[in-house]
Amino acid sequence: MPLNNYIGFFRILLTLILAMCLRITPFPTDLAFLNPDWVLLVLVYWALYLPERVGIFHAWTFGLLTDVLLGRLLGQYALAYSLIIYVCLKFHKRLRQFPLLQQGLFIFFCLLLSQLLLFFIKNLQHPAQLHASFWLPVFTGTISWPMVYGLLSFVSMFRRIK
Repeated sequence: MPLNNYIGFFRILLTLILAMCLRITPFPTDLAFLNPDWVLLVLVYWALYLPERVGIFHAWTFGLLTDVLLGRLLGQYALAYSLIIYVCLKFHKRLRQFPLLQQGLFIFFCLLLSQLLLFFIKNLQHPAQLHASFWLPVFTGTISWPMVYGLLSFVSMFRRIK
């Protein structure tokens, strides 16, 4: 494996680790629900732009790590991330051609699907009701997509990852 492939792998890994750090960034209790799912946003970016390098296995692995990191039921984030990345891989050629606004709409539905799946799993454990806190990570993740896209585009263009 050439050195450039190792550098590309470590860049992807570094961005995912930084996303996990952002995921557990402490917020005040009133603002804790504004923290979007950074790990999923980064996984979606890499699955769309490097589908041969980041796939369902990576989504499952980082989903399990997120489960452990957040202290949640083991496998719920792994399932949600894997499902979302599968959809991204299925449509990546078409989605890469969309303008950023239309990609943002796709990201909204991906984050919404992830939140619905996580809510359903949580509801199986003990019944809960939907609150405004359900929608906030979806909206903040959608709003932050252009920033994630721009930052990761810069990272991937810097000495081209292949």
